[in-house]
Amino acid sequence: MACNGCQDGAGFDLPITMAFQPIVDVRTQTVFAYEALVRGQDGRGAGDVLAEVSPENRYAFDQQCRTTAIEEAAGLNLAADGASLSINFLPNAVYEPKACIRLTLAAAMRTGFPLNRIIFEFTEDEAVDPHHLLNILRTYRSMGFRTAIDDFGAGYAGLGVLSLFQPDIVKLDMGLIRDIDRDKVKRTIVGHTLAMLRDLEIDVVCEGIETVAEHDVLRDMGVNLMQGYLLARPETAALPSVSWVRAAADEARRA
Repeated sequence: MACNGCQDGAGFDLPITMAFQPIVDVRTQTVFAYEALVRGQDGRGAGDVLAEVSPENRYAFDQQCRTTAIEEAAGLNLAADGASLSINFLPNAVYEPKACIRLTLAAAMRTGFPLNRIIFEFTEDEAVDPHHLLNILRTYRSMGFRTAIDDFGAGYAGLGVLSLFQPDIVKLDMGLIRDIDRDKVKRTIVGHTLAMLRDLEIDVVCEGIETVAEHDVLRDMGVNLMQGYLLARPETAALPSVSWVRAAADEARRA
């Protein structure tokens, strides 16, 4: 089904904006990418906005999120220092990948945002036909976009999708990261997962980091790409500054 047919569905009437949260490389102390997180222009959080999404307006919402993310990122000159923009998309809102990417391409062309700085990440909040998902991911890769699996370890696909398609990035679910410094089982699971993903030459992002102890354990395990409140909280209308935790932790050890 072509996406011009999808436009016959309901529009998404709630005005939205984006909050940007950095994904940082703690080894080089640089920003690897900024994830665009939907917010309501009236101050609503992501949960309240997503509660307004239905099967009828899902396509319109997905398209609006993509174009808003690109337009606001371009306005903030997000890519100036080499950072990328990570956009969440809904696989079930994409009926035919090449048709449904048209508004995204138009927004990038209109704003001058470089296509090779766009990452498409998906979270499996609902069941997705694996063949449909693989078609989307392979199409996006063929067009020069990077791809990412979000919340790895908590969704519907996980290893099944990974065995058929290796994305550029895998983001480990924050449930595996929380209190990892105090949980041997989590350290074992994450350690083996990191080894597998490295063998597959996939970049790993650990998200949801909230404590220095979590940060330091992951750093000692060789994780370089991190995201979480400890490093920077999402901000609207601005790119957040980053708290480079490792330097502070090292200072504390030397004191």
